[in-house]
Formats: sequence, C-alpha cells, structure tokens
Amino acid sequence: MKKNKCGWCLGDALYEAYHDLEWGVPVRDDPTLFEFLILETFQAGLSWITVLKKRENFRKAFDNFDYKKIAIYDQAKIDSLLQNAGIIRNKLKINATISNAVAFMKIQEEFGSFSNYIWGFVDGTPIKNRIENYNEGPSTTDLSDILSKDLKKRGFKFVGSTVIYAHMQATGMVNDHEISCFRYHQV
Repeated sequence: MKKNKCGWCLGDALYEAYHDLEWGVPVRDDPTLFEFLILETFQAGLSWITVLKKRENFRKAFDNFDYKKIAIYDQAKIDSLLQNAGIIRNKLKINATISNAVAFMKIQEEFGSFSNYIWGFVDGTPIKNRIENYNEGPSTTDLSDILSKDLKKRGFKFVGSTVIYAHMQATGMVNDHEISCFRYHQV
C-alpha cells in the first residue's frame, strides 16, 4: 500500500527519501543543526532539491561541516571552494559560512550548546501545525522573524526569516508535514 506523502517531495527519489527520513525530525545535536543551517544558507534564492543534490559535495568541501575547522578557513581554502564545481560557488555565502561558524561557537559558549539556544525559542517542544496542502503553509512566521533577528544580532549572515523557517522545518522545530502525510504523526 502506497503511503501518503507531502506533495512537495513527490516525483524525485532523493527528495522523497529526504522527506521520509529526515525532514521534520527533531534534531538536537549541534553538528547536524550546523549542517542544516549551512545548507539552508546556500539554498537562499534556490530550490532545496538543488542543494540536496549537492549535499555530499558540500560535506566533502566543508570538512563534513566541522564548524571548528570552518571557523579558521584561510584565503587559500576560500579560493579552492570558489573553484569547486560540486558546490554552489557563491563568495558571499562561502564567507558567511565561515563567519557563521564563529558565531555558532559563540552561542555554544553562551548557552552550552547551539541546540539549547535554538530549541529555547520553542520551549524545547516542536510546534505541530495543521497543514492540509503544502502550498498553503507559511514561508515565515512571527517566530522565524524573531529568531532571524536574534541570529543576525549575534553576527550570522544569510539567516533571513525564510531561511530560518526552512531550518525550523528541516530540524523538526515545527512539524509542517501535511496532515494526510504518513510522517505527520511520526515526527
């Protein structure tokens, strides 16, 4: 029997696997939260499937999203990233990744972990929305506006409200699976 899935993922095996296994699952470990933050940053202005198809290339290029290594990238590393056809070669986004790694570690110092910080915005509990059709779901909320502003104040770049809401969806801070989707009650 075929399972109902959110309409946005249908038709692409990679998209469907991401939807079925990752999207909306609460993430509380800092390395994975950082990975999603960086991937969402690179997605700004592009489709998620574009980033998803390049995800393994991003992992290799960015030292498996090791924010401690990324925080100290030098110009030679930046130049090599700008020549890497396997990733999205946007100088501003690459530089933002480096400064975001530094800001990420500052939050860890202040809050004990990035997870403590970001999950504090939802009191540690995912928000469960009731979306019937993904086209009707929000791309930003008052909460993503607040979180975006706070991250920017802390030195993050490319963290507009839309990017942050997508991060919240991806990491399970909000459950935006369609109510008819088999994952709605699982995450």
